[in-house]
Amino acid sequence: MRFELITLGTGAALPAQGRSPSAQVLCLEESLYLIDCGEGTQERLRMAGLSFMRIGHVFISHLHGDHYFGLMGLLSTMHLLGRTRELHLYGPPPLKAIIDLQLQASATWLRFPLHFHPVQDEAPMLLLEDEKLTVTSLPLRHRLPTTGFLFRQRPGPRRLRPERIAEIPHYQRASVKDGRDLVRDDGTTVPNAELTTDPAPPAAYAYCSDTAPRADLASWIRGVDLLYHEATFTQHLAARARETMHSTAAQAAALAREAGVGALLLGHFSSRYKDLTPLLAEASAVFANVALSQEGHRYPVARPEGEKFGRD
Repeated sequence: MRFELITLGTGAALPAQGRSPSAQVLCLEESLYLIDCGEGTQERLRMAGLSFMRIGHVFISHLHGDHYFGLMGLLSTMHLLGRTRELHLYGPPPLKAIIDLQLQASATWLRFPLHFHPVQDEAPMLLLEDEKLTVTSLPLRHRLPTTGFLFRQRPGPRRLRPERIAEIPHYQRASVKDGRDLVRDDGTTVPNAELTTDPAPPAAYAYCSDTAPRADLASWIRGVDLLYHEATFTQHLAARARETMHSTAAQAAALAREAGVGALLLGHFSSRYKDLTPLLAEASAVFANVALSQEGHRYPVARPEGEKFGRD
């Protein structure tokens, strides 16, 4: 089952150094989930070969412009392309009024239903629960109400043992995958455990956008397979990070280590850094499996045990 992240924008505050503002897409099978929508996201989606129409849910972390200024343009393009499928939008409560005002000012009536779901930043909140995954908000610590998002796969069906498939009638294979025993035509029963193996552990991805360190965050993301965390500054600018309520690369890595995550992906880089090597070196000194996010790159959420970044 494909479960991967595509980063579209990795810069902080403004487009600079060849980096776009924050945006990324999480792909689960054929479903696309857009996370933040900075300026230029439409173009980045096209460059990545991703269809706007396959996006069913959009998650906005907070209302600093580098995280949502591309949203209105994306909604307008979906409208102009004739979208009729409903779209679910999750974000801070004021976002609805911002969208409504722009639609009203441009006399635009969307051709598709747009469902807005307000997100609060006081405690984790279940936002979405369907047959594929659950999405929970992660309260962060920033200058505006801000949330990250935790995406967790649903457990899959049990896996048929290849050497036993032939003895399972086609019409019973679905029920055996669901955990039921096999009942033969003669009435005898074969225990499910003899015919199947456990499904692959469900994978989890955590997105932590703009935030200063927060003590309770590690407990909410413990053991996730992949963590994306902002790394706006190096420790050399720790005072600036505190002032703006951002994190350094070392602080992001310390969270990854405390939470016991599988891999750490850094992003939201300040435009003052043309060369990002110092941020990677700083984080790598604290947490081993870490990489700099690169725009347009695909990152599997779950990797084989022991596999490190650098093999994409």
